[in-house]
Amino acid sequence: MKRVSIIIIICIMAWLFVSNPLVNKYVSTLKFTALPAINESDKLYQMIEKKADTYEIKPIDAKIDPVWKAIPGYNGLKVDIEASYKNMKKKGDFDEKKLVFTQWKPNVHLEDLPPAPIYRGNPEKPMVSFIINVAWGNEYLTDMLATLKKHHVSASFFLEGNWVKKNPDLAKMIVDAGHEVGNHSYSHPDMAKLTAAQARQQMIKTNEIIEAVTEKKVKWFAPPSGSYREETVKVAHELNMKTVMWTVDTVDWKKPSPDVLINRVISKIDKGSMVLMHPTDATAKSLDRLITSIKQKNLSIGTVSELMNEERIMK
Repeated sequence: MKRVSIIIIICIMAWLFVSNPLVNKYVSTLKFTALPAINESDKLYQMIEKKADTYEIKPIDAKIDPVWKAIPGYNGLKVDIEASYKNMKKKGDFDEKKLVFTQWKPNVHLEDLPPAPIYRGNPEKPMVSFIINVAWGNEYLTDMLATLKKHHVSASFFLEGNWVKKNPDLAKMIVDAGHEVGNHSYSHPDMAKLTAAQARQQMIKTNEIIEAVTEKKVKWFAPPSGSYREETVKVAHELNMKTVMWTVDTVDWKKPSPDVLINRVISKIDKGSMVLMHPTDATAKSLDRLITSIKQKNLSIGTVSELMNEERIMK
């Protein structure tokens, strides 16, 4: 009983201590001094807050375009006010170069769109992709890979299943060089003339052999000669692949001179372009200058996956 009484007395004293106005004032003082150094009444902070909206870039939603079909979205930008303030507070002056941004995702993504072919990336993204369809041309592949390596460029190689079966070492070489691989059918048929079942068989068989040889999951499908019908795109979609076409064609199979090929591409290329090529003599001889010319237009070069990614390129 005595022990219970002592506990009750201790509790009452503790409550009186905590409720004491002097204690409350002390605790409030501690809380205030523990607040972050950012003072919202600070002129620099207010200036950053005031200017933030002028630097804001709204995200772009993915959409179905009447001409270009499925177009991926692109992240917007917002000023991170607190981080920007911390970046500038040492000097205490507003400095546009020290602004810190966060990326702002769109509401509609490529995955949200109904099945549709993709002819280009987002027209605001300063990147292009090389789509290299491979069903022949082995003799030019090593030179092309060497040129891509020289420029630190990654491309997307769309492989015919039958070609991979016959050339597993070359398929592995492409992947080992850091490039992306996609599905280009098994036997290069006119996909527009195939039934859904036949199209499915072409795609599945190719995916299986590519994945067995390269250990890479395939997520892009490029129909031979760009021939397809709506059902083809739906079958690819059901197999978790998106159908990829192109924006600019090198027409390298017609054996153009390097000057003709380069001018053909450079005169048409822009943000979001996908450039179609094959392992040909014309492309192998043009590739070095073509890459240099594209980079001179302030365009980076990446895989289809990188181009379709909503991540904004910060320069």
